[in-house]
Amino acid sequence: MNEPNLHLWIIPLLPLVGATINGLLGRHFKNGMVATVALFFTGASFVHAVWAALQGAHLALPHVEEAGNWIWTSSFQAPFGFYLDQLSTVMMLVVTGVGFLIHLYSVGYMAHEGGFYRFFAYLNLFMFFMLTLVLANNYLLMFVGWEGVGLASYLLIGFFFLKDSAANAGKKAFIVNRIGDFAFLIGMFLLIQNFGSLNFGTIFNKLNESSLWPVETSFGVLSVIALMLMIGATGKSAQVPLYVWLPDAMEGPTPVSALIHAATMVTAGIYMIARSSAIFSRAPHTLLIVAIIGCITAVFAATMGMAQTDIKRVLAYSTVSQLGYMFMACGVAAYSAGIFHLMTHAFFKALLFLGAGSVIHAVGGEQDMRRMGGLRKLIPVTFWVMMIATLAIAGIPPLAGFFSKDEILWQASRLPYGHIIFWIIGLITAGLTSFYMFRLIFMTFFGELRLGQVDEGQEAHKANAPAHAQHDAASQSHGHADDHAHSHGGVHESPWIMLAPLVVLAVLSVVGGWVNIPKALGGNQGFANYLAPAIHTPAEIGGEQPGAREVKEEEGERGTELTFTVLSVVVAFAGLGLAWVLYVKRPELPDRITTSIRGMYVLVKNKYYVDEIYNALLVTPLLAISTYVFWRGVDQGVIDGTVNGLGSASKGIGQGLRHMQSGNIRSYAAWVAAGGAAVIAYMIYLGVR
Repeated sequence: MNEPNLHLWIIPLLPLVGATINGLLGRHFKNGMVATVALFFTGASFVHAVWAALQGAHLALPHVEEAGNWIWTSSFQAPFGFYLDQLSTVMMLVVTGVGFLIHLYSVGYMAHEGGFYRFFAYLNLFMFFMLTLVLANNYLLMFVGWEGVGLASYLLIGFFFLKDSAANAGKKAFIVNRIGDFAFLIGMFLLIQNFGSLNFGTIFNKLNESSLWPVETSFGVLSVIALMLMIGATGKSAQVPLYVWLPDAMEGPTPVSALIHAATMVTAGIYMIARSSAIFSRAPHTLLIVAIIGCITAVFAATMGMAQTDIKRVLAYSTVSQLGYMFMACGVAAYSAGIFHLMTHAFFKALLFLGAGSVIHAVGGEQDMRRMGGLRKLIPVTFWVMMIATLAIAGIPPLAGFFSKDEILWQASRLPYGHIIFWIIGLITAGLTSFYMFRLIFMTFFGELRLGQVDEGQEAHKANAPAHAQHDAASQSHGHADDHAHSHGGVHESPWIMLAPLVVLAVLSVVGGWVNIPKALGGNQGFANYLAPAIHTPAEIGGEQPGAREVKEEEGERGTELTFTVLSVVVAFAGLGLAWVLYVKRPELPDRITTSIRGMYVLVKNKYYVDEIYNALLVTPLLAISTYVFWRGVDQGVIDGTVNGLGSASKGIGQGLRHMQSGNIRSYAAWVAAGGAAVIAYMIYLGVR
């Protein structure tokens, strides 16, 4: 019996239709019509995704549909194919569901901005490419979506293109991502060379069916392929050393930060590693590198988030840190835990960014938390939803982030791929996360209203920051610079078209983790069990029975897991308590502490000068080489010099010959006489000889 056709191609196509309509005709529409088009096609994509997920529950997964041939030769095929399994189902629902809520929020947030139609055309275009990425059935079509979200990201980050900072941020994101994309391409070339295909099914079947591809004991070809794919993921998912584009991407409108740089695009690298688990699980050396990079990124970005004063920058570094958590999970072969945190993170981080946008909207464009304070009674809905999201990301039970973070920490501690050092670093990161997120809450919503006020010490800190950091405090990338908000009566709650998506995300931030309650807490790990058929773990590859590890856990590890869980909760509350003491109980202490550790504070405040180091070591030398060697030396000196030299020589010869064609008869006669004399002289010379 043939399986039903789910018409998966419709899911990415619908947002593309919306992008095309608004992109070509939107300038002639009123804002309401533009919003209707964008919301209709995004919402229809979500509805079709839900229907496909429900139908997929009754099918033998993976379910593959080919919409047509793309590259088709005797030795290589790459169709327009779509791949539905448990992993792509989760990603599809997250992208369409959270994406629709952000589109709805954007209708209110961008209502008074220029380029309204252009913004929604870009958002819909991003949805098309992201859905192409997660539904593709081969690496080549995935790469089309991969590059497409990079393009859409460039357009959305630089949406306010008249601002130099926004335009530069868009270019920075585009260029940095190309570094990772180059490695991704090399990885695909190696896959073609070794497997003759880029189709997921073909590659995974060859890996599983052939004894030629066991788990590598040394750094072999699979390790190299996995390493190239990992570098690609490092760029897209903003890991050390390619993370530098994401904080600057906050120059885009706040809904862009929520959609691209919290919920979807930056998770593409995590998804790609999980999708390639059959390769990574056979390359333990590369897995170790993935885990180390994830650990370094998680704690490194968390320390930078502690010193930021721009509300969106704090969330940006939080995103980098949480992506490090997901990387670490994949590095210890806990792919399901990484995807679980990816899903819960999409809920509470999108909520945090959109909540920050609601705060910024309420206070007329201010983004510096030092100029906020006392807002919880003035914008209560925004306060409570952001509080829920903060409790979730801090890992306070029973919210979503508690379960996903705890699962990563537990798996990171377990052998053979985990290590207690990974757990310790993850636990420290959890404490830092709780601290800087509650610091954000307390500085923004508690204390006295401080709009327009910054003390001299804060101004001195700002003066010591580099130019791009000084811009943070005054950045108004969203354009809502309402002067009346700088008085008590001017602070206003956002309209319900903005608040409704926040409420939905708040509910998901509470209950989203209940789908994977661990056995140690009385659950059945339903989410992990659901994903299991789509994930290739090292235990399965090594021949261990799928349930063997769980049996061992039941016998001897429940107590250890509960102990680790209690410790993570204690650390989360410790971070909360420290933030409360410093920013509510004793608000004068932070200035004293930063004064006493001035050097360390300035170092962290300026993000360890990584951007400056990159500029000195990479950007400036490359610009110098491009300017003085390739442009002035090769282009102007060699190429232009050769062309111009030939032109000058031709011109000189022409000038000389021109004098011989003067039109003067006596001159011609003289030349004839001279020529005749030369001929006679030559003949005489020959005769004499």
